[in-house]
Amino acid sequence: MNDQELQRLSAAIGERLKEKGATVSCAESCTGGWIAKVFTDISGSSAWFERGFVTYSNSAKQELVGVSAASLAQYGAVSEAVVREMAQGAQQAAQADYAVSVSGIAGPDGGSAEKPVGTVWFGFAAPEGVVIAKHQQFQGDREAVRRQSVAFALQTLQRDFLAN
Repeated sequence: MNDQELQRLSAAIGERLKEKGATVSCAESCTGGWIAKVFTDISGSSAWFERGFVTYSNSAKQELVGVSAASLAQYGAVSEAVVREMAQGAQQAAQADYAVSVSGIAGPDGGSAEKPVGTVWFGFAAPEGVVIAKHQQFQGDREAVRRQSVAFALQTLQRDFLAN
C-alpha cells in the first residue's frame, strides 16, 4: 500500500470516527509512530485522534501504556499478551474509544526461530472492554514489514471495528 492509499484509508477512518463521535489512539513499537503520522496527515484529524505513544523499549511500554513487567518477561515484547496490554493502556491513557497497538520484528536483525523477522502482533481495543489481538507474518525488508504493518493495522481497524 503506497502513501496515497494509506492517506485515503486514514481519511476514511477519520470520517467514520467523526460520524460515531469517537476517537482513536495508538501505541506503536516497530512502526515507530507511522500510524500516528498517517492519522495526522489528515487535515482535521484532531477531531478524532488525540494522541499516540511510541513505545519502542520495554520500559516505554511499561511507563507509557502500563504493560506489565511479568508479561514482558514471560512472553516477550512481540506477543499477544503485550499488544493486548498496549492497546488497553493506550485506550485508557488517551481516554479514547478505540486504540491500536503494534509490536513486531521488522529486521534485518532481532529474529529467532520462534519469532522470525516479519513477525508482527497487533492489538485492538474497542468500547465496552473489547480487546482483540491478531498476528501476521510479513515478508520483505525493514521498510516493507513496517509499511505492511501500518496498512494491516488501519485496514483491520476500519473493517473489524468501524464498518458498521
